[in-house]
This record gives sequence, structure tokens and C-alpha cells, in this order.
Amino acid sequence: MKRAQSSSLRAFLCIRPAFRPLPRAAAVHQPIALRSNCPTFLRHSRVTQASLPLLSRRGFASTVTRYEDLKKTPLYDLHVQHGGKMVEFGGHSMPVQYSGQSIIDSSRWTREKASVFDVSHMTQHKFVGPKAAAFLESISPGPVSSLKPFQGTYSAFLNENAGIVDDTIITNITEAAPTFHVVTNAGNYENNLKYLQQELNKFTSKHGKDGVAWEVIQNTGLVALQGPMASDILQTLQPEHDFQPFDLDTLTFGNSKWLTFREPNGSDVTWSSLVARTGYTGEDGFELSIPHPEPAENTTQSFTETILSTGGTDRVRLAGLGARDALRLEAGLCLHGHDINDTTTPLQASLLWIIPKARRSADAGFNGADKLFGPNKIKEDPVLRRVGMVLEGRGPSAREGDKVYSDAEGTHEVGTITSGAPGPTLGKNIAMGYVQKDVGKAGVPCWIKVRGKLRAATFAKMPFVPAKYFKGKA
Repeated sequence: MKRAQSSSLRAFLCIRPAFRPLPRAAAVHQPIALRSNCPTFLRHSRVTQASLPLLSRRGFASTVTRYEDLKKTPLYDLHVQHGGKMVEFGGHSMPVQYSGQSIIDSSRWTREKASVFDVSHMTQHKFVGPKAAAFLESISPGPVSSLKPFQGTYSAFLNENAGIVDDTIITNITEAAPTFHVVTNAGNYENNLKYLQQELNKFTSKHGKDGVAWEVIQNTGLVALQGPMASDILQTLQPEHDFQPFDLDTLTFGNSKWLTFREPNGSDVTWSSLVARTGYTGEDGFELSIPHPEPAENTTQSFTETILSTGGTDRVRLAGLGARDALRLEAGLCLHGHDINDTTTPLQASLLWIIPKARRSADAGFNGADKLFGPNKIKEDPVLRRVGMVLEGRGPSAREGDKVYSDAEGTHEVGTITSGAPGPTLGKNIAMGYVQKDVGKAGVPCWIKVRGKLRAATFAKMPFVPAKYFKGKA
């Protein structure tokens, strides 16, 4: 094995060994299972089948997800055709990266041009009815009832202790009847279904069963087009709304619209999509929910292929989970199950901003409101807070579980890392984690124990890279 490969593999320690090397012909078809507590995919610059024997000697637990049990997104075949290196994630076979592209290269490409990410593994829901907003406001602290038509908000499902069951995007897509489109994380699929059913039962027992209906949306893909060239590429596909040309410059961050697209060559082929100006990279971009009129019709793949061919290889590429994770970390965004979980409150996670001032009271009516704002509110407890950190010098990045200290001797532990990776844009190793709230001020030095050695770092404000969300033209 070449030295460069070995160096990158030393950082990629979240793959579960032991594995047997796969037959070369099956390499792109067989998924590599990831450790459930792996905080980021950016542990390497390239994964190869030759790496597996090395990884199997690292002494990790050996649990391999059966390939035939994994779900496939509508873009699975497209990933394989483009040399996607498939891994298990959220019960799906997903591309971590593509042949000929390192994760760092793919991340930088997204920042400079545009990338297509398959996010069809995420779960899409629809809540309909006159009491749908009230139900969603009973489980999340967001301003659901005040959302304008086709306006969305980032929020979180909370339990009775104000712990974050999952983070989510809730969008008002009301037309004829009150309707809300909700997107949740793939890794929490079973837990979310159980949670939502329990909460819905509790709500309807008090308010009646006729006010809200819940549907898990099927036969619908979800694709993210991200990067500074995303809007120009999508505009080329002649978007229309109500049979009228639609200018994407009128669609600002956090808002959505049902649009129809067509090939620029004048053909009769069209695609319908709920288009949201949002994303998980910190860049301008869109997430496109693409219904399949017929279950056997792969509308998502044909639309994605058209985006790629129209944009051209000099402007747009496919990108995998590795780049998506690196970009979201630079953007200071949380990954549920790592940076936030059902024991983390929005206050601890520095997410107070998702709760509007009008709902910051013990009687606001959402789960855990009394724990956040009541007489014994968590806010007054000496809890940890989520902060960013930038490591100094060269060397391995911090990993989930690494300890943070306030002194160079490593005697005063003040926190723990939840995500860490090389920052492709910054060119430095970055991390986020939870530290005692009185020591995590930006600019203050700290030390992180990485692989048994203390590394100097500095607390930093997040996002590490300024967001470029489109708020409208000046």
C-alpha cells in the first residue's frame, strides 16, 4: 500500500472491521458498513477495497449489515454508474464519494461550482388538516401556525424533557387545505415513526381524530443541488409555476414552490417538483422533492440526469455523504445522533434561535417548554454548550469522544468532541463539541486529546465558513 493511502486510512477509523476484501468486480456494488457512532465520513481522502485488511487489524467490533437488507434510493443505479463507493447509512446503500474524486476535492467543487447530493434516504411526511399546525406546535417549538404558504422553518421534535428526538424542516405547503411537508433523518426512521404515532395519539385523544392526518410520503425522491452555480443551472431547465415562467431569483432562502421543469431542447418531457431554497452545506442551493407519478417510473433519476447533462461536467458533479458531512461541519450544522440527541436540549445545542420569543414560556404548549422556561428551567443549570474549535498545525483531526481541556497539561477536562474533520475550505482541522459554558468563548485557547496526544486548539465561532444563503438580490 502506498504511503499516501496509508496516511489517509489512519484517519478513517469509523469503518467497522473485520471485513474480507470484496471481489474487484463487486467493489462499487457492495456497501461498507459504518460504525453507528461515527460522527463524520471525512476520515479519509479515498476509500479503497485494499484498505479493508488494514482496517480489520484495528480491533473494532465486527458487525456487517447484510447487503440484501439495505434499501436503495431512486438514484442507486446512477451512483453505481458513476463509480459511487457505496456504504450503509440510515439503512440505505449510499455513496460516500465517487471514483476519481477525493472528499476534499468534492467539497471544494461544491463551494466553487455546484454538486448534486442524493438525500432520498431521508423521510418525507405530510400532515393535513385544520389542526395540523397545532399538532406540530405541540411537539416542536417552531412558529408553525405563523408560517406563510410555502415558507419553511428549521425546527426540532422534542420529548417531555426538551430533548431533541430529531431535527427537521417543516414547510407550510397549504393550498386547498392546511398542509405541512416535514423532512426527518433516515437514521431515526423507526424511532420517529413510533414517536410521531405516540404523540399523534396523545394529541387526538384531547382534540379529536378529525383535525389532522399524517402520511409518510412514498414513491418520491429528494435531491439537493448545492453551490453558487446551482440557481443558474436549474433556471436553464425553464421552471414554470401555474403555466407561467418562474424566475428562481424570486425564491429566497427558506421558501418553497411547486415548479415544473422541462428540457432546454424543447422536448415535451417535464418534471414536477416541490423546490425548497435550502440545504445542508452552507451554500446557496435547492432541495427538490420529486414525486414519481407511477411507482415503476424513476422520475428522480431522469430529472437528476438532466440536471447533470444540462449543467455540464465543468459546472456540476455528483457528490457523496463525505462531502456533505464536511460541508455541514464547516457550516456549523448539527448531525443528529452525534452533535444532538434526545438528551440534548435546544439551549445546550446553541439552538435557542429556533424558538421564537413568543414561544419562550413555560406554557407555550410544546413538549419540554416547562423544562426550558419554567421555574426550574434548564437554562439556569451549569450545563455544557455546543461550540466550535480549530486545531493548530498538521496532524489527525479530532474524533467523536475526544476530550477537551483548558490547560496544556491535560489536567482540567472541560468538554467532549462530537464531530471533527479536516475543513476543506479552511485547510485546517475543525471540530465541534460540548464544553462548560464559562470556558468556550471564541478566541480562547484549549487542548484536545487526539489519539492520546494533546493538540493545541482555539475555540471558534460557528459557522467556520460564512453562510451564502440566498436572501434576494440587492
